[in-house]
This record gives sequence, structure tokens and C-alpha cells, in this order.
Amino acid sequence: MDRELAGRDVAGRAGVRVGVRDVAAHAGVSTQTVSRVINDHPHIRPETRERVRAAMAELGYRVNNAARSLGTATTRTLGVIASDATLYGPSVGIAALAAAARERDRWIATAYADAADEASVRSALEHLLAQGVDGVVVLAPHVRTLEITRNAAGAVPVVALHAGPGAQRQSEGAERAVDHLVTLGHRRIGRLSGPADWVEATARDAGVERAFVRHGLADAGRWRGDWSAAAGEAAAVSVAEVVGADGGPTAIVVANDQMALGLVAGLAARGVSVPAEVSVAGFDDNPDAAFYRPALTTVRLDLAGEARRAVSAALGLPVDADPAPPQLVARASTAPPPDPSSP
Repeated sequence: MDRELAGRDVAGRAGVRVGVRDVAAHAGVSTQTVSRVINDHPHIRPETRERVRAAMAELGYRVNNAARSLGTATTRTLGVIASDATLYGPSVGIAALAAAARERDRWIATAYADAADEASVRSALEHLLAQGVDGVVVLAPHVRTLEITRNAAGAVPVVALHAGPGAQRQSEGAERAVDHLVTLGHRRIGRLSGPADWVEATARDAGVERAFVRHGLADAGRWRGDWSAAAGEAAAVSVAEVVGADGGPTAIVVANDQMALGLVAGLAARGVSVPAEVSVAGFDDNPDAAFYRPALTTVRLDLAGEARRAVSAALGLPVDADPAPPQLVARASTAPPPDPSSP
């Protein structure tokens, strides 16, 4: 029986599991060569690699990661520790990490933890390490979460999606939001920050503060929320009391789009018009931001690029390209400040 017919016979029999030997026979190579192709060995001729992969595809061969890890000390799986996945940032972060891992021929295993509970974080990490993950990415962490995982992971690399260079780009994005408002003529700018112990909130606050220093501004009001739209609506109660007052803010920089949505809705419910009386700028450019009323001015991050950077770092691989700089997306929720002489 020739090689092609043999391969079709193996692939066509119900219940027959295709193995490395079948692939090797079909491709006309040794089982060692097939193993090297499976494990991305660098010293394989391109034409041989393609022939083996074609045989795998034709026969319906599936790689057994658990078996492969016995000989390679790798499962080709990255662990992700996530919390508050009901929020926009963490949910799209998981999707971006999964896509970036697939580009590297890896998969992700996600463990959810209460980021404020040390025992929960340790349990999630232990669960991932028990699966033999090759690295861990911490998504939208508390500062303490990152410390715990790095100290407890041993030799397994731990990377935070928005720490390090990612935190710097978060800061740059927040600066651009302030710069945009200053360009429109605002000098009294308040802010609605995220939770104080979150890496992302700290980075975005730092960017706002740098921009204030550059422009010679002081906070015209400071509020804090938990990233949710409900927190923005709650903040609107006190924001509405100071808009239009002497020294009150003519613009608010909000740490994410969900809180901005709640803030705008809460202000509207209290008779405060955005942007006629106060401008509002968000952060994240979530897919609904353009459909808020008014459409939300916000900051767009290259989340796909950040995910590629984090995955590469967790695998100890070079980063192909840096993420794109943050982009200010101007929409209808920001405008020049109201004319103080108008009625």
C-alpha cells in the first residue's frame, strides 16, 4: 500500500487515534523529525516542516500537550489570572491574550480570583502552576496581586498586562486626554479615578498629574470609583453640585468609559448638560463609546499589541513590535468650556 493510501486508511477508520508514527509514515520522515516539528525545533528544513504539517492536517492528527510536556518540560499553555471579568477592560484583555497566544501557537488557561483576597489569588496561581503552565499573565491586577504572584510563582515567569511599559502607555494616554481638554480651552479640570490600589488606576492618575504640572493646573475636584457605571452615576451626585460654581470644573477626566457612561447619565438626570456645561473624557474606547449620548471622547489603547508584548515576555521570547502609542479619539462629549458671560 502506498503512503497516500495508508494515510487515508488511518484517517478514515472510525475510532482510530492517529499517532506520531502514522504522521511519520505518511510524510516519509522519521518519528524524531515529526517530534521536532511538533516542538518547533529550529533546525528543520522549511520544506520538511511543511510536509509534516500537511500530513498532520490530512490525517487529522492532534497534538497531545500533556504527553508532549513530558519530553519538553512545556505544555504550550499560558496561565491568566483575572478578576472582575464583568468589566470591559478585563473581559477584552482575556480575549486579546488568547489571540496573542494563538499567534505563538499557544493557548491560555484562565483562573479567576478576588484580587482583594490574598488567599484567592494564591489559590488561582496554584491551580495554574499545577497545570504546568509555561508562564503567567496577571490581568488588571491590584498592586498587591502582582506582588503575591511574582513571589509565589518560583521559576515560572509572571507578567502583568498593564505594568512596566504597559503602565507607561496608560499614563501617556491619560496625559493626552488632559492635553485635549486644555487645547479646547479648559483650565479647571476634575477627575474621576479608578480604585487606588489598581495598577491601571495608578498609571492613569500619574498621567493626569503630569499633564496638570505641565499646564500649570490644579485639581478642580477629585472623585474615585470602582470602574463600574454605577460608580460614575454615584459620583454625579457631588459633581453636579460643583459644576457651574465658582472654581468648579468645566471638564472631567474619567479613568474608564464605563464610569464615564454612568457619570454622563447621572449628570443628565440632575439637569447638567454634557458638554454644554461640563465636558467628559473617558478611557478605553470600548465598542459602545461612539454610541453613548453624547458620543464619548476617550483614549484608545493598542490592546492587541499590549497582549502580544505580555505573551512574549511570559514565554521569554522577543517582542516582534512595540504596541502603538495611545490615541485620543475626540467625539461629542467634549467641547470648549461654557462662556462665563452667557446667561
